[in-house]
Amino acid sequence: LELKSKKKKYLPAMCRGEQILAIAMTEPGAGSDLAGVRTSANKVDGGYVLNGSKIYITNGYMADVTVVVAKTDPSKGAHGMSLFLVENGTKGFSKGTPLAKMGLKAQDTCELFFEDMFIPDECLLGEENKGFYYLMEELPQERLLLAVEAQSRGEMAFEQARGFVNERMAFGKPLFDKQVVRHKLADMKTALSVNRAFVDQCLELHSKQKLDAATASMAKLASTENSWKICDEAVQLHGGAGYMLEYPVTRALADARVGRIYGGANEIMKEVIARTCKI
Repeated sequence: LELKSKKKKYLPAMCRGEQILAIAMTEPGAGSDLAGVRTSANKVDGGYVLNGSKIYITNGYMADVTVVVAKTDPSKGAHGMSLFLVENGTKGFSKGTPLAKMGLKAQDTCELFFEDMFIPDECLLGEENKGFYYLMEELPQERLLLAVEAQSRGEMAFEQARGFVNERMAFGKPLFDKQVVRHKLADMKTALSVNRAFVDQCLELHSKQKLDAATASMAKLASTENSWKICDEAVQLHGGAGYMLEYPVTRALADARVGRIYGGANEIMKEVIARTCKI
């Protein structure tokens, strides 16, 4: 199918919530380093045969369609990767049991396995050996999305903490009457406001198609680190209640932790940013 036909076939159902999509990149030996992908796609008459496995795939278990990253020319490293559309029920395609995670429990994450899985030529997404370029083109948008998610989570945790300390009584007065508590809220609000201004600037750049990889990496790095700190402070301000899963801040802290890992670990973000600092 041509790209336009593929979009017509899959996107409307996804937009209506009738189908779920997953993107399978990470492998046991390849996370942020996409060049380390070992899943292979060997060309045969009429299509490709895939062999390999993926891990930590978001929506992997419930997905109806999965975009799989595989090597079509291993000799070219990262520049020999291609993208394939794989539907449920394809012979040789299997899924592991959903993995037990620290947070984001409403979202499934699992392993995927491909064993002599044949798919026709029409399952190739775009051009052969162009997969790495396609992924790199969309990474700034993905990292901006993660920045927005982290900022939103931080703002929610702040509001939960603000409400709690204004209502919770200690020594006959609201916790908010303690200077150390007020100053902590002041620090949290300031950090969130400064970061939101940067994220909003990145959103404007993205709307004009001017958001580059380094700026998106800065947004992801700053937002996820700040969100983690804000959620941690919100839990602390809740005291013992902050350790109970019935409170939103507790779940927010667990959910925030992966933000510093997925979409490219924050250590990788620093490398991307650092490249722009060399004279």
